[in-house]
Amino acid sequence: MDMLLEPVTLPPFPEGLRISLRQMHLLQAPMGGTLVTGGATFRVFAPHAKAVYVSGPFNDWAQDASCRLAPIGNGHWAIFVPSLKDGDAYMYFVEGEGSSGYKRDPHARLLTVDPPFPQAHSVLRNPHAFPWHDTDYTPPPNNELVIYQLHVGTFDMKAGNPDGCFFDVIERVPHLAKLGVNAIELLPVQEFPTMFSMGYNGTDLFSPESEYGEAEDAHLAAYFKRTNEILVAAGATPYADIGVVRHCDDQLRALIDVCHVHGVAVLFDVVYNHAGGGFDESSIWFFDRQAYGDPNRSLYFTDQGWAGGQVFAYWNADVRRYLVDNAVMFYREYHADGLRFDEVSVMDRFGGWATCQQLTEALRAEKPDAIQIAEYWPVNPWVVRDIAHGGAGFDATWSDGLRLAVRGAVASAAGGAGAVVPMQPIAAAIADLSLDKRWRAVNSIENHDIVYAGREPRIPRLADPVDSRCWYARSRSRVATGLLLTAPGIPMLFMGQELFEDKPWSDTPNPDTTISWGLLDGEDKITADAIRFTRELIAIRRTHPALTAEGCAIVHVHDGNRVLAFHRWDGQGDDVMVIVSLSETPWRDYAIGFPAAGQWKEVFNSDVYDNWVNPDVVGNNGSVTAGGPPLHGQRSSADVTIPANGVLVFARE
Repeated sequence: MDMLLEPVTLPPFPEGLRISLRQMHLLQAPMGGTLVTGGATFRVFAPHAKAVYVSGPFNDWAQDASCRLAPIGNGHWAIFVPSLKDGDAYMYFVEGEGSSGYKRDPHARLLTVDPPFPQAHSVLRNPHAFPWHDTDYTPPPNNELVIYQLHVGTFDMKAGNPDGCFFDVIERVPHLAKLGVNAIELLPVQEFPTMFSMGYNGTDLFSPESEYGEAEDAHLAAYFKRTNEILVAAGATPYADIGVVRHCDDQLRALIDVCHVHGVAVLFDVVYNHAGGGFDESSIWFFDRQAYGDPNRSLYFTDQGWAGGQVFAYWNADVRRYLVDNAVMFYREYHADGLRFDEVSVMDRFGGWATCQQLTEALRAEKPDAIQIAEYWPVNPWVVRDIAHGGAGFDATWSDGLRLAVRGAVASAAGGAGAVVPMQPIAAAIADLSLDKRWRAVNSIENHDIVYAGREPRIPRLADPVDSRCWYARSRSRVATGLLLTAPGIPMLFMGQELFEDKPWSDTPNPDTTISWGLLDGEDKITADAIRFTRELIAIRRTHPALTAEGCAIVHVHDGNRVLAFHRWDGQGDDVMVIVSLSETPWRDYAIGFPAAGQWKEVFNSDVYDNWVNPDVVGNNGSVTAGGPPLHGQRSSADVTIPANGVLVFARE
């Protein structure tokens, strides 16, 4: 059953029909606790329960006939409780075949701070009361997205606040908007056990992580003031009252709202291949309290494990509905602009392909312009094919071809001038046509999995393991990011990448894995140059439609010379040539084929950004003339000066 969009007005009931009409109304009640006129409805799926009660401070936690849910068929129970209001706490008391006790609402929109998780209670909320500014906001077309992936808890920690919160991200939104990214992807923000986590072990999928909220009055007041200053600076009306952002769920809404005011879309990372990594007694685990033992009797899950948690029971229609309702909630209640689905390959492995199809179909009907991104390893073109043809119906999929090739070349280049640097794999990744549209590939060279502490190094450290701030590290890092932002596909930066961050990240905050915002705030020259480089290359991507279009062809690749050139075009007259070198010395008069004769303007030169403005820049004085003979399969050619470890972008004048 679909979730309720807005509070419902219950009609007066003639005395003789009160029971039957009430029952009819309960059949239409959405899942979970929902505020309606005069009180709240509660509906829960517990097919093996003997009885279900709803209790809270409103009835002194009683379990009696007045708060006993009625069975309404197909394992569902429901009740209307009068006089309940926004902010009221509650729990279900479930009497089952194996035990009896309290359970949090699997659909609860918020959990209490006191008592804290996992002793937390569910909280009734009106998700439609938030004063959004974004009524006119439209997310960018999929092919024009530049995504910035971040982890809320470690993105921008403050002194006295060792775990970051939604407000800390808000404070960096102006930076991200100025950088030019037009979408952020939040690692999972649903409630998870333990204080620190990547977020992939969620247990309460409808509730935001309470550790990402701010409840302390003095801190909240300071955050509220700064948030309003950010809104006003962007030309938006400030929030009228601190009560608007009192609760964690509205603090998350404020983050999305501020992003939209700045023209930045928000994508959520959701995990439907498993839940948990440990379940507490009040959790969704064995929700209808069958006898413990066989995980297949746990209601929402099977006996199959993944990543320390349990795989969902995709065969169960109510479980599938639960996942669909959760996904749709992000669109309806949080104004999300898209979802990234963790490890769809695991869902497929355990029988969840039809669940994926149900998810993508429902989401496309709900918000057609919101992007749906799958993670599937190895990359599977079927995940982005239409459901009518047997595909899973996602819009895009994570891809590792470019990442593996670029990281491999950068690591090889770190071996010195005599090392063999494989450029051919980069060319193959750029030319890849395994997906029906090039933009469907979401590319990264750093992400939360790859550069996590103890795994692979971040690009500057990969580029020079000894000195990650030397010229070799800086210039090779520019090449890596330059390829990401000029190659086909949707580029995704990982938090700190624009700073040339060299430290790994960890979901457990510590000084060795903290983003070096201090270098930015202190106007460190290397950091400032790195941000300028990234910002201006993103601007080139935005101003040249060829770089977001489908047209792409490899023009020249030479492993020995460490040179790669490729052509991008949009079919509407915008043509761009990208030339990349990982050679430690410049190339002078290097003959490159060009698709057309004439003047080609040098619109971007990465060498300019080393000690901006680089007094020793190597380039082409603003342009080259393609007037030479046909070369590399192209109609003409030009002699180009290519800077060492450099990226050049030429546009036809």
